[in-house]
Amino acid sequence: PVRREGAGARAAPGEDAAMPMTHDLRAISPRGARRAVARFLVTLAACAPLLAEPEAPAIDSSALRLRFEPEHGSLAEFLDKATAHDHADAAALLPLWTAALADGPAVGPADAARFSWRTLPGAEGGIELVWAGFDNAHLPDLKVTAQIRFSPAGAESRWKIALDGLGARPLRDLRFPRIAIARQEAETLAVPVWMGERCRRARELLHAGGRPGRWEWEYPGLLSMQCAALYREGGPGLLLASNDTGALRKLFAVFGIERNGFALEVVHVPPLSSNGEARCEPAYEILATAFRGDWYDAAALYRAWALEQSWVRESRRRRGLTPAWLLDTALWVWNRGASPGVLEPAAALMERAGVPVSVFWHWWHGCAYDTGFPEYLPPREGEEPFRRALARAHEKGVHAIVYMNQRLWGMTARSWAEKGAERYAVKQPDGGVTPEVYNTFNRAPCASMCMGTEFWRGTYAALAEGAVRGLGVDGIYMDQACSSLACYDPGHGHPLGGGAWWMEGFRRLEEDIRARCIATKPVALAGEGCGEAWLPRLDAMLSLQVSMERYAAPGRWEPIPFFHAVYHACALLYGNYSSLTRPPYDELWPAEFAPARPLELLDRKYAAQFRLEQARAFVWGQQPTIANFLPSHLADRKDEMDFFLRLVRVRRAALPYLRDGTFLRPPVIDAQQLAVPMSRLSIYAGQRDAVKEFEGKVPRALASAWAAPDGSVAAALVNISDEPVAFELSLGRPEYPVPRAGAIRKISESGAADAGSYTDGRASWRAELAPGEACVYAIVAR
Repeated sequence: PVRREGAGARAAPGEDAAMPMTHDLRAISPRGARRAVARFLVTLAACAPLLAEPEAPAIDSSALRLRFEPEHGSLAEFLDKATAHDHADAAALLPLWTAALADGPAVGPADAARFSWRTLPGAEGGIELVWAGFDNAHLPDLKVTAQIRFSPAGAESRWKIALDGLGARPLRDLRFPRIAIARQEAETLAVPVWMGERCRRARELLHAGGRPGRWEWEYPGLLSMQCAALYREGGPGLLLASNDTGALRKLFAVFGIERNGFALEVVHVPPLSSNGEARCEPAYEILATAFRGDWYDAAALYRAWALEQSWVRESRRRRGLTPAWLLDTALWVWNRGASPGVLEPAAALMERAGVPVSVFWHWWHGCAYDTGFPEYLPPREGEEPFRRALARAHEKGVHAIVYMNQRLWGMTARSWAEKGAERYAVKQPDGGVTPEVYNTFNRAPCASMCMGTEFWRGTYAALAEGAVRGLGVDGIYMDQACSSLACYDPGHGHPLGGGAWWMEGFRRLEEDIRARCIATKPVALAGEGCGEAWLPRLDAMLSLQVSMERYAAPGRWEPIPFFHAVYHACALLYGNYSSLTRPPYDELWPAEFAPARPLELLDRKYAAQFRLEQARAFVWGQQPTIANFLPSHLADRKDEMDFFLRLVRVRRAALPYLRDGTFLRPPVIDAQQLAVPMSRLSIYAGQRDAVKEFEGKVPRALASAWAAPDGSVAAALVNISDEPVAFELSLGRPEYPVPRAGAIRKISESGAADAGSYTDGRASWRAELAPGEACVYAIVAR
């Protein structure tokens, strides 16, 4: 391999660097002069590469071509040969990396006096880029080395970076790679923000404020999987991912750049050392992969790697550790307040539906919601009434998990000062605590507690033990569980800032809770959101984006089952904001903000929104959930409740697919769009708050496909409209592993019936759904 210098092409040792000689043409014959001129021109042509612009560093595979500009090494080309699409925006070159020092400005490739590169040996091909000479940045010993290689298949590029010679200068973050993205029509960004979201207007929104904006998501945490995808629907796509198996802190970010540009980067957050680090090298690779398709194709690429990782083998479901009653739960009632408004409605619904019902119970605790945490005990109705009510519910078969936020402490709560809790709160680099305000009525601040401290873990575990062993609850809902924070308090005993210490702390907390409660019962632990790193720790994951229209600004993001497409078979997902009423009001909040009619029924015009939310949960394989349920709804909102219970019964008849199955590509169906009114109303809606309404466009029917553990395939369908729908379906290999010949059976709430057969390796049929109908078509071998 020949080393090239970006500052100009210089001959490597041993190369002929001779320049053409000059001649006095008067001293030779005309014929000799012509020969001399000819030799001069030949020699000049041979030297042209030395006189032209320096050769740009580049590498090729059968599927990709990557090229870097020769001055500083910015990515200038990321060519997907299969689609002839270049994902890199060569007109908006970005520094390939930046390093932010804890005690000074960021350093980048432009600060290097020398940039060089060489090809790497190996069949897959690769390149090494080296930056050195950072004297002007006061880092004379710094050398930055990036290596980019191709996978054997060629469509995946693998990126590594290392910084040597930082000396005593601690590093706060390292951003690499940084890729400016070329514009495409129908450009879509898909990000696994918990269950997953996509945005079809990312470039526009990032430039909407007059200056370029930025979105970033932390992993492990709000980012449930370590990836992000940009693509044109059905066209070229780029998946940026990391193959970190240690749950090290990092962020994925998208941001606007000049001239309406758009870029992706990964932010690595190493532990911050007061003595500096001789070397900083992330213990994983970044993978940039070209693909064709949509978010599901990106999920399938990620799944091929993800299912081989330890968090799948060690997941609670795969190890058979999930409590049986939790797996068997047919529906959840998410109600708030004292037991008469929670347990009794659940029992009434169970009697009506004839299926196991469990309770997702908020506001049982003695403190005001989002204000007095963690002063949960005793319950607000008293210990004895609470225990008796729960015992009666258990006799009827109703189980309950109760709310306990796993990281917030109210800064106005009496225990904040009494326990000296501030000492164990998450700290910023300046040593301060960042107040978090959720309660819009009293504006009471809360602080995030540090998962790396034994004090907080012990405090929370003792409270959970009191609820399970002392009160008899069946499990704990750990709010804000699938999130992590950076903490810079040197007194907490964990690495500062980055690292994997947050997940290690959560592991210790989870094991402590289970150990304390095992003598009474195996405790169920559920958490907010979803995340691959939490699969070994949580029994269930609350996935609320099925109803994100109730809380998110319209026209920006829409939910997709990104996480489900990868991990459904080893996770248990539940949850829905879907409600027929206005929100309740905590009796411990200020009385002057209380609505005159809490739990007042919403207008019937929002029935389609209710059906949409429930249909998403059904086709995406979640346990059905209804919020703010009252027994009177069975009569007052009969149509909506009949629809909900229909989904519950069909799902229960198709558990091998919708509970235990692997998520396949959703079939494309010809379902027209429907314009429906949407309601947006927070839990903090007071007496003067009106329902915020907007129009949403949704498909009249939803569909998904599943593979059961026995290998059979099924399609789940729901008609959310008031009119019948009909469409053609055809499932075959390679996307759907159907048998060569088989039968098609329709599973509905009335049972299973034959719906046809096939013999050519492709199951095709016409699906006809009545208004509000849900069914599952199972394709089984003869």
